[in-house]
Amino acid sequence: MKQVTFMHWADLHLDSPFKGLKHLPENIFKRLQDSTFKALANMTDEAIQKAVDFVIIAGDVFDGENRSLRAQARFRGEMAKLAEKGIPAYIIHGNHDHLGGTWMKLEMPENVHIFAGEVEIKKFAKQDETTVHLYGFSYPERHLTDRWIDRYQKKEGADFHIGILHGHFEGASDHDKYAPFRLGDLYEKQFDYWALGHIHKRQVLSEEPPVIYPGNPQGRNPKEQGEKGFYTVSLTERGTRYEFLPSHDVQWLEMKLDFSQAASPGSLFDACRQAVSEVRSEGKGVILSLEIEHAHMLDPDAETMLQSGELLEILQEEEKDENSFVWVRDLTIGDMAGIDRNLAAAKGDFFEDLFSEIDGFDRWHEGLMPLFSHNAARRHLEGLNEEEKKQVLLEAETRLLQLLAQD
Repeated sequence: MKQVTFMHWADLHLDSPFKGLKHLPENIFKRLQDSTFKALANMTDEAIQKAVDFVIIAGDVFDGENRSLRAQARFRGEMAKLAEKGIPAYIIHGNHDHLGGTWMKLEMPENVHIFAGEVEIKKFAKQDETTVHLYGFSYPERHLTDRWIDRYQKKEGADFHIGILHGHFEGASDHDKYAPFRLGDLYEKQFDYWALGHIHKRQVLSEEPPVIYPGNPQGRNPKEQGEKGFYTVSLTERGTRYEFLPSHDVQWLEMKLDFSQAASPGSLFDACRQAVSEVRSEGKGVILSLEIEHAHMLDPDAETMLQSGELLEILQEEEKDENSFVWVRDLTIGDMAGIDRNLAAAKGDFFEDLFSEIDGFDRWHEGLMPLFSHNAARRHLEGLNEEEKKQVLLEAETRLLQLLAQD
């Protein structure tokens, strides 16, 4: 029976800068900086252990168009490990690492096959004469909004046909709409598998034929939560089997703690410690956000401990396991005590003026002037990006509404 096995990777984003996270402890930040490379090494080890026939990387191998020598050298090292085991790698470049960038190029091992800036076909043949046609292209430039899917044409003469595409599934999200396609476009090609890249959330768009986004192998910010990894795939004459496998080194997680019953400082602290214990994973790192629901049920001492930041500091100070760490990055209040903007605004002009002031707020330096005199605080504040500023304003608004609701 004809059969091939391969791995489908995408969106490695090697050498990601992890902007806005330098306020983390130095050892955790360094772990994050190396996490994309660690995920790559984990996937390489799995490919060798499972003795797959080949590996596919569906775009954005590197995070930037001017890829660093460090990132190229680390990538070449992992490809060399595959080469030693006779495992080819078929690679397309996406919008982040498009071919139009300028960089000092390192030669890759002979097992690395990079698709050009136009749709082309590469042929793989096993020793048992099973053959595969792989179709794909690398982005010649960053902003590619044309329907490149129309340029894919099936070529007879192979047992299996695999399309590789770094692009946007039309109507699915507000992600950058590069190389857009519809499912019907893919079905028309009559391929056996579509290896997609570009979307960092794992998605199976179709089971027959399989049309799959594996997501990225390592989350890089709080929005890229949960297990991250890749797919191992087996194509046979009888059908296709595929399985997701994790590869992340550091995982981003969010948990909600429900305090619908009155809670003391001790029970609040114990609940947070229990949450930390539940998500700890041997040999992995976790960056955890905890959201306190029904915080108005906390007794005054517990609420003070939460609002002052003391509880967060204690949880962070307790974390001593550098190998299997759980770093609680924030503690937030999840409910707004029954008040939302629409309801509040209906109560009078005060709330309308309040929300207008929040939405137009841009006096960060003036408002935070007292903190800028403190060295540690200044270091954190200087690192705030626009997303983090929005989060600060949202949390401030939430707290104001809660306090007003209690009056």
